[in-house]
Amino acid sequence: MKAIWFSLDISLDQLNEHGQHTMGSHLGMEFTEIGPDYLRAMMPVDARTVQPYRLLHGGASAALAETVGSMASGLIIDPEKQICVGLEINANHIRGVREGYVHAVAKPLHIGSSTHVWDIRITDDEERLVCVSRLTVAILPKR
Repeated sequence: MKAIWFSLDISLDQLNEHGQHTMGSHLGMEFTEIGPDYLRAMMPVDARTVQPYRLLHGGASAALAETVGSMASGLIIDPEKQICVGLEINANHIRGVREGYVHAVAKPLHIGSSTHVWDIRITDDEERLVCVSRLTVAILPKR
């Protein structure tokens, strides 16, 4: 399969460095795999990411989905000419998680010239589905 990325010269270390001092780094997110047509990241289920019942917070799941999908769009565009910004996100929370990590995989549903639509599946450490999200990203000319 041919890779969808603008440049194949990107590493996980570079992605994780790019995310320093952001919400993603505050919540402990880490990019873990770049596939030919997907991007994978993980996030701990800990005091930063749970709600008062000690279950993974739905907002943390949405933040993980938007982070991995937005970064994936950023890897598709020409960064000298374009920027990408989130336009719409939804998330269906399927299963609660109390500990360990959650793992998000973003795969494209649509890669157009002005929008990208991503399907993001979040699973727990046992690969059970936790959340399903769809993210729409607007592609804008760089000023």
